[in-house]
Amino acid sequence: MECAAKGIVEDPCASGANRRCGSCGAVAYCSKDHQFIHWKVHKEECARLATQMSRIDMLSQFPFTFSVEPHALNHTKRSMRCLFLESMKVHLKGLWKSGCMCGPDIASVKDLSITTEWNMESSLCPCTEPENPVPAPLASWEDYFQWRSLPLHSPVAVLLHWPLTLYHCLQLSRIQTSRYDGHDTLHIHYLGPEKELLQLAVFAELRALFPGVHLRIELVGPAVPRSRDGEVVNISSYPNCSGESCHCRSSIASENLNCSEVTLKIWKGLYHERYGDIDSNPHLILAPNAGVAAYPSWMPTIEMIRGIGVPAIFTDFCEEAAHLASCCISSITGQPLGLPIQVNPFRQPIAENNSALYIPCYSNGFVFGM
Repeated sequence: MECAAKGIVEDPCASGANRRCGSCGAVAYCSKDHQFIHWKVHKEECARLATQMSRIDMLSQFPFTFSVEPHALNHTKRSMRCLFLESMKVHLKGLWKSGCMCGPDIASVKDLSITTEWNMESSLCPCTEPENPVPAPLASWEDYFQWRSLPLHSPVAVLLHWPLTLYHCLQLSRIQTSRYDGHDTLHIHYLGPEKELLQLAVFAELRALFPGVHLRIELVGPAVPRSRDGEVVNISSYPNCSGESCHCRSSIASENLNCSEVTLKIWKGLYHERYGDIDSNPHLILAPNAGVAAYPSWMPTIEMIRGIGVPAIFTDFCEEAAHLASCCISSITGQPLGLPIQVNPFRQPIAENNSALYIPCYSNGFVFGM
């Protein structure tokens, strides 16, 4: 944890930041002097951060029976995430290769569509079509796992938070997806993809979540390798399990007419710079883990989104990032958020490290929108 006064004090920090604020507990300091200096800044946020800290227990509650923490919190060489993936026997395998810092860099992967293996037995992963139609709506991980007949010790939510968050945002936007059955296409503009680019096969789950619907997703962001710009990925089947004789490895498994078609097209650049190159108008704009307040490049994008006039939903890791983003958005639009900040029930069930604050932090943790 870094000293909260770092960057606003002249003298360097003398030691580790072990002195936490006694009121909120969200920030820490290396010394009493640095805490005193920082108070002029922190006093404006202390009560707000205290409220966010009060939600730690609620945010850490998941229905899963696996545990991420054992033997990892005090481990100095291996991350908690690595040890968890190793315990599940999927570390650096298949879709899980980019699940931690040990995985490959996006630019080093020649084909973004090739990783299509769950590397676990069929009972633990959604490798085939669902047995029953999706109940409407799914409101929690527990609902999803029950529908997909998955045991709660399966770790697939660690990857499936990407498509399930998109599903949840479509529910929040009140878009009637049934209108896009048959020949119509539901267009989604997906902004700022990073880790998702190495896990594209997980978006196959949208086929089950939106049966009969053709989804066209334009993934636009600066993290896209230049060599991948314009690449199209068609998803017509689910990622395979490890069973050689499983039905998922049969071509017949993907020929059900009730399942949707998912097409992904990848664009390098900022949304406001590439929007004119995309040949479809969006029904929904989604920006996962956006970091609106952290990147000035979001400002012209938000200006443009306001002009497009379609639902635009953002997610972020922590509630404070969502709060700061809402302030930025409102300063541009002159209006409050159309979708207030709220907890995403389909957030990733492994906490993220936060070097600046002790507040709870999860990938796709909070949802809000224009």
